[in-house]
Amino acid sequence: MLIGPGGAGKGTMAAELTARDPTIWLSRSWTTRAARPGEQERGAYVFVDRSTFEEAVAQGRFFEWAEFLDHLMGTPIPDPPQGSDVLLEIDVQGAEQVLALRPDATVILLLPPSPEVQAERLAARGDDEEHIRRRVELGRSEVERGAKIAAHTVVNDDLRQTLADLTAIVDRTRTAASGAAEPEES
Repeated sequence: MLIGPGGAGKGTMAAELTARDPTIWLSRSWTTRAARPGEQERGAYVFVDRSTFEEAVAQGRFFEWAEFLDHLMGTPIPDPPQGSDVLLEIDVQGAEQVLALRPDATVILLLPPSPEVQAERLAARGDDEEHIRRRVELGRSEVERGAKIAAHTVVNDDLRQTLADLTAIVDRTRTAASGAAEPEES
């Protein structure tokens, strides 16, 4: 699971990881919020109205879901292609729910380098000033909660280095899950 506050770069890093490694399958979350520019084209989310989302909740079709800043968001029960590892790009609250069901899941906390950079990233994607203020404020508690459940923390201040760090974490997690011995560090 890739978690972190808004503006940390979770979407960018998830897209980069899946583009680099076709055996990583990104679960697409559902949301009732409006799409930001370019999100529908990238397939970032499944955008639905509130009644459609609530009906799916009633049918038990979500792995996790929550109300977040007046919108519903959730991860459908994953159905990845055979031989794939599932990547969830979700919020801290969702990760806590998933861990209750799958305590063996690996959680990576992705952080922006500073609240100022976080605010700049949120503004660049088209968020208004009030939304940015709320997200940065909420981000503080998300980081605090996320640090308690994350096995790894990565600061996203350089795209290439962050991607290399995340790839190394995925590789180590796969090695550990397969029971193979990890190479000794020199």
